[in-house]
Amino acid sequence: MAAAAAAAAAANLGEDQFLSEELPSVLWGLDPVFSAFPRLYVRDIQDMPESIQVPGIYFYNSHPVYRVDVLGKVVYKREREDFFCYGVDDGTGVINCLCWKNELLKGGEDPHTRDPKPGFCPRSRPCVMEKLRRAQHNRCRLEIGELLRVRGLVKTSRDKQREILASSYYKVNDPVMSVQIAWMMEVPELYRQCYDKPLNSTSTALNKAKGIILDFCEEKSVNRFRPYDLQNILQPLVSSQLQTTAADQQPVAGPSACQQLCQLLKEALDTLEKEGFIYRKVKSQDQVYNVTTQDKDLLIAVKCIIREDSAKDKYAVKGCHILHILSAVRQRYSLNVSRAALERLLSFLECSSDIISTGENRYTVF
Repeated sequence: MAAAAAAAAAANLGEDQFLSEELPSVLWGLDPVFSAFPRLYVRDIQDMPESIQVPGIYFYNSHPVYRVDVLGKVVYKREREDFFCYGVDDGTGVINCLCWKNELLKGGEDPHTRDPKPGFCPRSRPCVMEKLRRAQHNRCRLEIGELLRVRGLVKTSRDKQREILASSYYKVNDPVMSVQIAWMMEVPELYRQCYDKPLNSTSTALNKAKGIILDFCEEKSVNRFRPYDLQNILQPLVSSQLQTTAADQQPVAGPSACQQLCQLLKEALDTLEKEGFIYRKVKSQDQVYNVTTQDKDLLIAVKCIIREDSAKDKYAVKGCHILHILSAVRQRYSLNVSRAALERLLSFLECSSDIISTGENRYTVF
């Protein structure tokens, strides 16, 4: 009895821990894995815990998953009137795949063994349907040992086993194993670059903050601003309530809502500055940021530099190199203009037909 109680307590603890780590459902759409068919190993599909919030949603390393893409060998098969049931082995495990039959496959008769009807004309419409039926039969009716690719929803069967309810499936012809080799090279890279990296809600908030700031500057035609001008528009991203414990509802140690807002704003501005969307013409205690493509003085300065120097023999043929333009801008306008900001500005001017590109990182005027 004591052992059973301990096991139950451990199970409850594991469930509570997973619930505390599970991403809120309102944020699932921010994860690109949620909108895709992730190519997960069968072993991981079988081991994924199910969501406490929404049944039918599973989690791999905090990524919400409800549909997958699997490639493997057929190791067993069952056929019913309306569907095929294939066991697919990808080398890490075997999963049951429920594959519904197309209307052309229903009836159970093999089109290759069917006798043609008397008076059958090869140019008639039934001939076309017969070809479609045969093609569908060859692609969807597999034998043990053949290669199958399945895309579909992940479900938990009545006996608590994971299975895939296929939305699309087909036999893969791979005589030289080129498809399997490509798959074995791509999937580990997807794990390294995406699946094994947990979704960072902080970076998600940062991306949303960057988008809000850029939209604000574009809609209001803002050419310069101070950080406190943006605090109100970022306020919805930060919860105004302090973190509380579930036990006694007492505040716990941590940054206040105001501190979180200031930190988010600082990180968003730093990132936008590194990416060249904004820059500071003069660095002082009075933090004033200029919007790169809205700064008319900077636009005029860059166009004048390119126009004047393109007339010189040295730059008449190939145009002015970006490093030359950057050096001239820093001498004549501001030392704080970064290369990222200049690249963004040159792209803006080129789209506006104010300058043209004569080669890699070289520009001139019409």
